[in-house]
Amino acid sequence: MGTRRIRSLGLVILGAMGGVLLSLGISALAQRGEPLPLKELQQFANVFAAIKASYVEPVTDKQLINDAIKGLFTDLDPHSVYLDADAFKEMEAITQGGFGGLGIEIGSEDGMPKVIAPIEDTPAARAGILSGDLITQINGKPTKGMSLNDAIKLMRGEPKTSITLTIKRAGRDKPLTFKIIRDLIKVRSVRSKMLPGDIAFIRIAQFQEHTTSDMVKQLRALSEKKTPKALVLDLRNDPGGLLDSAIGVASAFLPPGSLVVSTKGRIPSSNREYFAKQVDFSRGAPVGESDLADKLPRWTKTVPMVVLVNIGSASASEIVAGALQDHKRAKVIGNRTFGKGSVQSVLPLSEDTGIKLTTARYYTPSGKSIQVTGVTPDIVVDDTAQGNLFRLPREVDLAHHLVNGASTDSADTESETAPNKDAKMFEFGGSDDFQLSQAVNFLDGKPVKQRDPVVAAAKSGKAVAGEKGNRQAAGKAEKKNETERKPVNPEATKVEHYRVTPSGVIKVN
Repeated sequence: MGTRRIRSLGLVILGAMGGVLLSLGISALAQRGEPLPLKELQQFANVFAAIKASYVEPVTDKQLINDAIKGLFTDLDPHSVYLDADAFKEMEAITQGGFGGLGIEIGSEDGMPKVIAPIEDTPAARAGILSGDLITQINGKPTKGMSLNDAIKLMRGEPKTSITLTIKRAGRDKPLTFKIIRDLIKVRSVRSKMLPGDIAFIRIAQFQEHTTSDMVKQLRALSEKKTPKALVLDLRNDPGGLLDSAIGVASAFLPPGSLVVSTKGRIPSSNREYFAKQVDFSRGAPVGESDLADKLPRWTKTVPMVVLVNIGSASASEIVAGALQDHKRAKVIGNRTFGKGSVQSVLPLSEDTGIKLTTARYYTPSGKSIQVTGVTPDIVVDDTAQGNLFRLPREVDLAHHLVNGASTDSADTESETAPNKDAKMFEFGGSDDFQLSQAVNFLDGKPVKQRDPVVAAAKSGKAVAGEKGNRQAAGKAEKKNETERKPVNPEATKVEHYRVTPSGVIKVN
């Protein structure tokens, strides 16, 4: 990818995607006005020469330089990294929504990748991969102890190439083997449907270039027959993406001019504020979609609204959830989010390499940083009726993570429960989606449960006599939020301003 292509992206990339793509002339030393550390550079040159001349096996200059650059990031935060040619190319593919692979959303369980959901009409779905499948081997290589990123890299590849997955499936005594042909996966970032009771459901799986325009189209389609009386925005297991898209999504529900997110760093260019604007709806949209802002249904600004989040909601997702929460535009329901509140800038080094460097923290409209702490839901609801399901590490669990800066390096977990081994995988937006059913209950003015103690007790084999204690534990967070379980009053949910920082990105919306 050439330098012109790099600069043409001009996008702030959050979460799993990358960071802020800025056209910065890299001259850190010149910016600081500090002299070059000549003594240390001479020492580096001496070590380089010694390895080059005397190491037991020959090492190329390119390999030594690349390894040295990677070493500079060793003790930095986990989101700062050197992007070699492959990593740079992959970043571009992800942000544009296409890559060679199988088409599955995966999480981690017991140190192995677990299928959260196969994406419809992809090689994985057609081969028969199901939600809840545990991937024990990839091309014969055991996945136990393998990082999620390494597993993803093994499963991605050029279209038309084959891969063999060994699967452990609940209810099957023997492992299952699937030989799958990779294909070009165009991730569908936005899905929608109308729920019973005229409640609109929008799920965003990733913030990509056309996420905002796709969402506007689907919001309009949902209201063609009847105006929805409420809306659920599902950001669960959404790792983030482009800042522009996050601001665009927030803008759909906030008045123009509302603060979505702000960023603060060491250099002046890192200190910025991002506001909701109608122009964001047409940014990056294909020809013919520049009038999407005018096509946005008016009800999106005032309809009662719930945002669903969980441990897998990160970066851009946290910006949107945080902004909507701060402006009291929506109630946030689910579990505390990942806690990625830092901004990364992608700086080109050559035509096909660069560095992703953390340059700022982002802040919600109220000025709060969610770095490490994440977004705390207004109402805590477990992943399933049996209890929590997902076992993903949070930002606080990552080595060398940035501290919050405004609070202690920890998060309140009093209202959270540990994952339940009996909890079953479910489809986001499906009939067995417990958190969604509780969101609907809230919008209908019905009681909201953190979990179902009867189901949980039955699943774990506990006597019904112990149900009372389970109900008390499950109801602890509910009592705390009793006054918040009434239908949202549209007049009381007027949007205010929000702020954002990407490291991902700090809360926006």
